[in-house]
Amino acid sequence: MSEINKGSNGKMKKIDIEKIVINIGVGKSGDAFERAKMALEELTGQKPSPRGAKKSVRDFGIHKGEPIGAMVTLRKQNAIDFLKRIFLAKSNSFKRSSIDNNGNLSIGIKEHIDIPGIKYNPDTGIFGMDVCISLKRPGYRISKKRNPDKIGKNHKITPEESISFFQKNFGVDVI
Repeated sequence: MSEINKGSNGKMKKIDIEKIVINIGVGKSGDAFERAKMALEELTGQKPSPRGAKKSVRDFGIHKGEPIGAMVTLRKQNAIDFLKRIFLAKSNSFKRSSIDNNGNLSIGIKEHIDIPGIKYNPDTGIFGMDVCISLKRPGYRISKKRNPDKIGKNHKITPEESISFFQKNFGVDVI
């Protein structure tokens, strides 16, 4: 009974990383798309998933469904290790405006070679990327099951709790 009544320090209030999604949008298929896939695989060690264009844009020569981007999802220890490298590339800081109302963090990387452990490869080139970090608490699965329920207001992760989580676990500064 005492375990349940701990309030904000209870095990159901523990915040953890659900997943990290890394996305490289190239804007065209062909050689650039293949090089972006190679860069993502080099970064994460996982095979990237292609993302197709949502609609045709005649001026840019893009057709609906044509692969113009690649993404990878990291979970568990792979996500934590990658996130440490991302924070090093961003000088262990991020902007307060990078956190949404649900406590998730989105960071942009201008050049993937800024990430520690990555060397420039002339065959691959240089790519920018978006890194989205989703946080969760125990019990969040109820919103994703077959008959989903809502997450209670007091159980949602606030931006302040998210900042506290990143500062405590990764030692980052919020600008």
